[in-house]
Amino acid sequence: MTTPQDAIRARRRLTNKLIAAHDAARLRPFLAPDMNLISGEGGLLVGAEAVLQAFAAQFKDASFVTYVRTPRDIMLDADGARAAEAGDWTATWKDAMSSGTYLAVWKKTVGQWVIESETFVTLA
Repeated sequence: MTTPQDAIRARRRLTNKLIAAHDAARLRPFLAPDMNLISGEGGLLVGAEAVLQAFAAQFKDASFVTYVRTPRDIMLDADGARAAEAGDWTATWKDAMSSGTYLAVWKKTVGQWVIESETFVTLA
């Protein structure tokens, strides 16, 4: 039986692959419609549509390569319906890199884990 932590790690790997493929539309099933994202520079994106539009815009940048999120720890709430994923992220362009730490909140909706919120902090 797959643990919630394993399921979330697998979904994170899939989001990393879709970002590397520059396929914003296929990220939709991983995002709660009312999700929020705080970027590494502190900008706020409200709603899955805003996040998907930001990815699509980023993917149009010819120098952008990918974002990779690497979970360090995934902790569940008492009910097993929400989880906190803490980890490290790296952004790569053809001529630059940026990295830091992140916290993602996942919730189980209709049998599937979706991202409720993400906060990224740029450290390098």
